[in-house]
Amino acid sequence: MNATMPESSIIPVLSYPDIDLAITWLSAHFEFLERWRVGDHRAQLSFGNGAIAISKGNGAGKEQQSMSLMVRISNVQHHYERSVAAGLTILQKPVEFPYGEKQYTVLDIGGHVWTFSQTMREMAPEDWGAVSARHFQ
Repeated sequence: MNATMPESSIIPVLSYPDIDLAITWLSAHFEFLERWRVGDHRAQLSFGNGAIAISKGNGAGKEQQSMSLMVRISNVQHHYERSVAAGLTILQKPVEFPYGEKQYTVLDIGGHVWTFSQTMREMAPEDWGAVSARHFQ
């Protein structure tokens, strides 16, 4: 299992203008635990066996995407090829990222953004520049 990614099959990605404030607020009010963060633009929090990712952005609003969904699957390339064959709108072709995941992003019929992710290699957050929270180490 890739320590960078939780075991959750679906991982919502929420945007906030201030990552530090979002982590503090979500931890205090909803009892999320920080798993890792990288810089001031991305972090991952857990709750039970679920998780959310948070990213720097304007937050909820009509002009700005404020949430997307991430789904962990076993074969990103096959899933991507099926989406292309079906004529779906691809926002990002499959890319293997330094954190050990291969991902592609697609738009659904309602305008929702979906990222499908496959673990390619096991990584600790520190292996690619993130910092684990103390309780995660």
